[in-house]
Amino acid sequence: MSFDLQRTNADDVHFKSLIPLLDQYLSITDGDDHDFYNQFNQLEQINHVVVAYKDQKAVGCGAIKKVDAQTVEIKRMFTLETVRGKGVATQILKELEKWAEELGFDICRLETGIHQPEAIALYKKNGYSVIPNYDQYVGMELSICFEKSLLKK
Repeated sequence: MSFDLQRTNADDVHFKSLIPLLDQYLSITDGDDHDFYNQFNQLEQINHVVVAYKDQKAVGCGAIKKVDAQTVEIKRMFTLETVRGKGVATQILKELEKWAEELGFDICRLETGIHQPEAIALYKKNGYSVIPNYDQYVGMELSICFEKSLLKK
């Protein structure tokens, strides 16, 4: 299934309409730790967002946030339940990777929750490798971190 992808920023009205749905979903999967994780999901430092559309309706999103000169962090990945399993998350992820490369970054990394098997499968399927938990996720038992090199081999 093909989706229309649009590059935008965190001020995008469609992106902002998906974020409360993502946060609602994460409050269930994160449980009591949701407030801890949510503090790292603010939109102020996110300038690169991809929104996916099907029939002109926003159905998914993702973003990249600069970590350092080489690295971006994948943030705010979400798809509506009605389109899950149809490839939209992979299309968003690939577009974010392409955009990161265009911006001169070499590495994408991310954190997801151990209670999100679909997300874990998505990242593994797209070439991400499990790495030690980084930064604020060190010692967080419910976190699993991934990384992928964008350098061509």
